[in-house]
Amino acid sequence: MEPQRVERDRDATGRARNARPRDGLGRPLPHGLTGVPTTPDDLVLPPGEALREAERLLAAGRPFHAHEVLEGAWKACDDDTRELWKGLAQLAAGVTHLRRGNEIGAVRLLGRAGERISAYAPIGPHEIPVAALTTWTDELIAMIGREPIPEAMLAPKLTPGV
Repeated sequence: MEPQRVERDRDATGRARNARPRDGLGRPLPHGLTGVPTTPDDLVLPPGEALREAERLLAAGRPFHAHEVLEGAWKACDDDTRELWKGLAQLAAGVTHLRRGNEIGAVRLLGRAGERISAYAPIGPHEIPVAALTTWTDELIAMIGREPIPEAMLAPKLTPGV
C-alpha cells in the first residue's frame, strides 16, 4: 500500500502556514469550522501600539494573539531591545499555556520571560513597567499548581498607567 500524500499549506518560500481556523487560545480547529480571527503573520506595529494591542488582547483572554503581536515586534526589532520583546512574547505564550491547562509549560515559559525581561529593569524601554512585570511573573509562577489563579492575574499591564 502506497503512503497517502498530504498537501501542506506552504508560502512561496516553502515555510509552513496554517490555514486552519483556530480557537480563542490559538489551537487549530478542524477544517470547515469557524474560528477566531488571528493576527496576520506579517503584522508589525510600532512599539507603543504593539504593547497596547498585546495588553488589550491579554485583557480579553486572548494571550495567543497577544503573543503573535509581540512576536511580530520581536522579529522586526533591530536594536538592543530584541531580547525584551522576545521575553514579552514568551510571557504571553506562558499565559497561553496556563489557559490551556499546561502548567509545566507555563512555568517554564514564564520563567524564561521573567529572566529576559528583568535585564531591562534599569532602562525601562518604551515605558514598559519592567520591574512590575518581573514581579508579576514571579508571583504567577509561585501560584501555579498551588492555588486558583484570579482572572485579573492573567492580564499583566505592559504599558504605564493605572
